[in-house]
Amino acid sequence: MPLNTKPIIGITMGDAAGIGPEIIAKALSLESTYDICNPVVIGDANVMREGVKVTKVQLEVNPIKKIGDAKLECGKVDVLDLNNIDINKLKMGQPQAMAGKASFEYIKRALELALEGKIHAITTAPISKEALHMAGYRYPRHTEILAELTGSKEYAMMFIAGPLRVILVTIHIPFSQVRKQIKRNKILTTIKLAHQTLQRLGIENPVIVVAGLNPHAGEEGLFGSEEIDEIKPAVDSARDLSYNVVGPLPADTVFYRALKGDFDIVVAMYHDQGCIPIKLLGFDIGVNITVGLPIIRTSVDHGTAYRRAGLRLGTGNPQSLIEAIKLATKLSANK
Repeated sequence: MPLNTKPIIGITMGDAAGIGPEIIAKALSLESTYDICNPVVIGDANVMREGVKVTKVQLEVNPIKKIGDAKLECGKVDVLDLNNIDINKLKMGQPQAMAGKASFEYIKRALELALEGKIHAITTAPISKEALHMAGYRYPRHTEILAELTGSKEYAMMFIAGPLRVILVTIHIPFSQVRKQIKRNKILTTIKLAHQTLQRLGIENPVIVVAGLNPHAGEEGLFGSEEIDEIKPAVDSARDLSYNVVGPLPADTVFYRALKGDFDIVVAMYHDQGCIPIKLLGFDIGVNITVGLPIIRTSVDHGTAYRRAGLRLGTGNPQSLIEAIKLATKLSANK
C-alpha cells in the first residue's frame, strides 16, 4: 500500500509503569503493522526506550515534536515526545501520580491531533484509574475522558473478540444504579450506535439482538418489569426506524447464539453482562471501541498488568493491541 494512502494511527503510551510501552514496542517491531498503517506513539521517548530494551526487539526510538517529523518506517518507532516522565523516579509496576498525569496528557494530545486531522485514529494502551486519581483526575476510564473532552453526549463502549461483538447500554457505574439507567431512549441510542458502527465495518444490514436485564428476560414480568417497561419499547422503536433488531432475549443464551452467527452484535444492559463473555472468549485478542465520538478510538481490552510489567521480563502479549490497531485502520478507511 503506498505510504500516502495509509492512515496515521496515534498510539497513546498509556501508564508508563504498566505494560503499555512493552506491548507497543512488540507491535511496532512488526512489518505487518506498517503494511497497513503509519503508527506514531504519543508518549515519552525515554520510557519507550525502556520498553524496547525490556522486550529485546530490534527497534530504534525516534523522538519527534510534530507529526510531520515522523519517519514512518518499520524499525524506527516515532514517538511524539511529551517528555513528561522522570525515568529515574519511575517505579515500574506501581501506580503513581507522575504516570497518571502523563497518561492523561497523552490522551489529551492525541485527541487534539485527531480533531485537527493530523492523525486518523487513536489506539490507546492501558491506563490506571488509581494513578489518574492520584494525579487529581477523577475519571474511571478512557471512555469518560474522551467523551468529556469532546463534549459527546451519546456514546457507548463496544467490544469485539473474534466473531463476538458486544455494545453496552450502561458502563462504569455501580450495579445498584444500573436499573435506574435502563431507559428506552438510552437503549435506542445504543442500538443506533451499534448499527452505524457495524455499517462502517462493512456489514450493510446488521442483525442486532438486545439482551434482557433480568433472568429469562423478565419472564413476562415475573422476574422484573424492565423488559416490558423500557427494553421492549426501545426495540419496537428501533424496528419502526427499520433497524434489524430482535429482543429482549435471555442473556444466558444470547451470547452463545451470537457466537454461532445468529446475530451480528449483542446489546448488553450493563458492564459485566457484556464483558464477561468477551473476556472469556479472548482476553488477549479483545478490542474496545468508543463509539459516538467525533474521532475514531480503539483500545486494548486489558489493564496495565502492573505485576507483569514490574517483573521486567518482556513477556507482555501484544495481540490485543495489534487487533486494536487493525480495527482503527479499518474504521479509518471507512470513515
